[in-house]
Amino acid sequence: MAGFDVLTRGDVLESALQARDHLVSCGVPGALAAKDPRLWGARAVDHSRLGWLDLPFASRGLLKQVDGLVEEARHSGLDHIVLIGVGAESLAAQAIVEAHTPTVAAARRADERSGRGGPGGLTVLDGSDTAPLAFAMERLDRTLVVLASKAGVSLEGDAYRRIFTAAFRERGLSEREIANRFLVITDHGSPLHDYARQCGYRIGLTDPYLPGHYGALSAYGLVPAVLAGADTDRLLEEAATLMPSLAKDEDNPGLLLGAVLGGCAQQGPGGLARDKMVLREPGGPGALSAWISQLLAVGTGKRGKGVVTFEPPGGRGPFPDVHGVSINPRSAADDEESDTSVWAPLGAQFVLWEYATAVAGWLLGVNPFEAGSTVVQESEDDAAALLRAAGRGPLTDERPVYVEDGIEVHADFPWPPGAELRTVLGGLVASVPSEGYLSVMTYLSGDFSGRYLAPSFARASGRPVTYGPGPAYPHATGPVHKDGPGNGAFLIITGDPAPGDVLASQPVPGRPYSLAKLQIARALGELRALRERRFPVIRLHLRDPADGVGRLIEAVRDVAGARRP
Repeated sequence: MAGFDVLTRGDVLESALQARDHLVSCGVPGALAAKDPRLWGARAVDHSRLGWLDLPFASRGLLKQVDGLVEEARHSGLDHIVLIGVGAESLAAQAIVEAHTPTVAAARRADERSGRGGPGGLTVLDGSDTAPLAFAMERLDRTLVVLASKAGVSLEGDAYRRIFTAAFRERGLSEREIANRFLVITDHGSPLHDYARQCGYRIGLTDPYLPGHYGALSAYGLVPAVLAGADTDRLLEEAATLMPSLAKDEDNPGLLLGAVLGGCAQQGPGGLARDKMVLREPGGPGALSAWISQLLAVGTGKRGKGVVTFEPPGGRGPFPDVHGVSINPRSAADDEESDTSVWAPLGAQFVLWEYATAVAGWLLGVNPFEAGSTVVQESEDDAAALLRAAGRGPLTDERPVYVEDGIEVHADFPWPPGAELRTVLGGLVASVPSEGYLSVMTYLSGDFSGRYLAPSFARASGRPVTYGPGPAYPHATGPVHKDGPGNGAFLIITGDPAPGDVLASQPVPGRPYSLAKLQIARALGELRALRERRFPVIRLHLRDPADGVGRLIEAVRDVAGARRP
């Protein structure tokens, strides 16, 4: 696909055109093209925070620098890339590999949870599942590990680094050879930068002023992808082709898309804001949709505002505050479910959505380049504190208020006499605000996903349902849930490790906890953060995940049937 276009219709078109006219009259396109930070106030945004506008051209130099590393890796037989990064650091690279490495794209569609391909592929470890880790362990002889973070090493990053170091050592690699199996991508002067130097790892440094959620075309997105065999030169060409149109007042697809996002998210004449968006991709949602969700969550989720995104299973229903956006539909005529269609190749999609998020933020009166509040780090710090306090003992002494068929219910409200699992699920559904949504976060290994529950929950609540695996999903979208409109209700699902899942149950080298225990700690940290903000939230723990997921699906369907008009 060489061209790009944004087409919208219906009520969305009217609000978008009004917003676009306002943007033009205020000189926003010209100011953005000039990288004028005064758009967000005299001192709100530094000029360097707008450096993402230069990446389609500036990153060509980065690719030249990486050429030597790619040749060395191939010469050493290292054609399998393991990317360790929770949230934003991994999503762009995943999207690039899916789009520009056909074998990986096919594998991704065939096995949604793996995110991996064959030789020359990319395996992403984000703390959500041990299956990709097992896949990587079978390919240690050809694996290069990329640890990407703008700050320090996450809990998951530390655990995976230790696991791979121990595995390489067991294979007989020397300490120097082990160090050469790691590449760290981080900001100049970050805590991870100092740590990587002490370990002797290869280091790729990035601009510390570049917002992390605007780094798709920086080293965070490009280096893992090019190592995995993606055609990143073509990606940058796609992005560069779009840039001239972004300086225009007319025929500016980024301006129109930003007007759609920001115009819908503002309150309309009836007092209703369409601040929720269903994203559709041909063949089902992929890493690009996840990256867009993260970009909008961090870029707009501030001071009681923000755009929450949903996948189709959770967005089915006549929701008046939801608008649909399709990415590269076959034709507008075939896309009757969506209000807006966006056509562009992947490189242009990255820049298009970054630009649109900046425009939407301006319309909403928020600074889109802030990294977000400390809500995400608070949850991780809380999980780390729980692990330290527990040592080799249990993480919490909280007892379930109710147990049914191996499903524990953990709630911070009195349990009514005669209640059952359907009761608490019905209560959670009833707690969703009339203009809110339900979010399902799963901390489980295996292919179970909130997508299996979303349609029934949407029918039961009459509200859209968003979902994702923890800790990656709450890490990526936490700002909009916690600092945004504040109208979410939350279900957190945890579980014991599956029998025989040695990688989940064995201790992390040098740590008193396993990956399974780390996963539970992350869930508890998120649970406490949501409770502190007084959101409706419950946790269900599956003692036998294989059996429990079936019973849970059945219970949610019963709730939907009982509440259906």
